[in-house]
Amino acid sequence: MKEREIEELLLSGGASLVGFSDIGESPIKNQPDLRYAVTIVYKLSNAVLKTIESRPTIAYFQHYRAVNARLDSLALDVVRYIENQGYDAFPIAASQSTNDDKSAYRGIFAHKTGACLSGVGYIGKNALLYTKEFGSKVRLATVLTNMPLERQRDIIVGGCGSCEICKKACPAGAISGLNFTVGMQREDFFDAEKCSSHMKTYKDVGRGAVCGICIKVCPKNNLN
Repeated sequence: MKEREIEELLLSGGASLVGFSDIGESPIKNQPDLRYAVTIVYKLSNAVLKTIESRPTIAYFQHYRAVNARLDSLALDVVRYIENQGYDAFPIAASQSTNDDKSAYRGIFAHKTGACLSGVGYIGKNALLYTKEFGSKVRLATVLTNMPLERQRDIIVGGCGSCEICKKACPAGAISGLNFTVGMQREDFFDAEKCSSHMKTYKDVGRGAVCGICIKVCPKNNLN
């Protein structure tokens, strides 16, 4: 079974969770058959996240980059496996450059879309993916392919309820406090521009590329 082989490959390489989904429509120009997604999840270190208080730390930035690099390496392992089976595979980096519209604050493909469709997790009020196993203490990468893949988990219907801890803690004021529902646009509950602009104020920490405060304060992450 190809899903089991891919999952075993990724878990043996250090991935924390693996998901499979049919995203319905390929986001890659002129390659409409890349409609299946492999979601790769890697858990962040509790000890590193605990260093975040009112602002991110160098330790968090370095860990963030290291995890992204591992995810990208794991994605390449999946690409090689899929291509060896005679199919095409397109890796989506853990941290993506924005698409052609630089004001959209979006990458080529939203990792969270594949993750939710795979049953790995759900989207919280802070626009991060939440998993049952690790909360939002995760980073993601994706591989798109024309290899037919079937979801191996039940889709999670979750939410943050009435909790507004992350909303109150967000220094950017980016979190509205609304629960995400299927079909909702990110702009309806989370302001990505405010989030990105505030991160840039931490220029002494990775040139303003990280924050992490909403992860640190979330009670589902069991860090406090």
